[in-house]
Amino acid sequence: METLRTVWQTFFDLDAMREALPDMLTVGLRNTLVLAIASAVLGTVLGLLLATAGLARTRWLRWPARVYTDLFRGLPVAVTILLVGVGLAPVGLALWGPNPYPLGILALGLVAAAYMGEIFRSGIQSVEAGQLEASRALGFSHRQAMRLVIVPQGVRRVLPAWVNQLIALIKDSSLVYFLGLLASQRELFRIGQDYAANTGNASALVLAGLVYLVITVPLTHAVNAVDRRLREGRPADGVEAPDDDAALTADPTTGAAR
Repeated sequence: METLRTVWQTFFDLDAMREALPDMLTVGLRNTLVLAIASAVLGTVLGLLLATAGLARTRWLRWPARVYTDLFRGLPVAVTILLVGVGLAPVGLALWGPNPYPLGILALGLVAAAYMGEIFRSGIQSVEAGQLEASRALGFSHRQAMRLVIVPQGVRRVLPAWVNQLIALIKDSSLVYFLGLLASQRELFRIGQDYAANTGNASALVLAGLVYLVITVPLTHAVNAVDRRLREGRPADGVEAPDDDAALTADPTTGAAR
């Protein structure tokens, strides 16, 4: 019984959680969302460029896109963050001072672009070839057909996978602490880690994990609902499903039931 009480106090001390909660919500949550959303925007833009380059007819565009994708998908995220954050630190210090966030966002965005590029490329390739042929028949150039017809359809098909990548970025944002953060720059994990180190109690880290779950679990269910809607569609309002028995007994010439 004493062991269970000790474990409970180590991981679920409500007083320790209550002490860490204000910083979690006002500082950590805000910084985590800033890192994730900014790197997702950067990764989306670069990913679309990588996808279109990977599908280009010229190998001088396809090969660099392939090399980039293999490189940043093969490296651990922590290694990429350290390489960018430490290697470009003098440049960042000269441009915007000792704030590590721009370099952290750049590193996360570069990694996200490699994954999102593959997501977008698979979505674009899933669009039926007849869509491109029909667009060309209507007078669109190849570039116009890709930009106005093929790419929008492909992006729509991979929205669930894109949201999954956003969830991964929310979790990977915790690795930016490697670059060193001021008190006002700490994200969820770093705040939990600091409280745990200062108090010798892991409850603040558990609280940080719970906040991550509050963000990611609803997103996961939302993306599943979107995926299901995209696959199954939705019946139009006011349109009733056909009666199978009536359809089987209908007169083939008039359509009336016999």
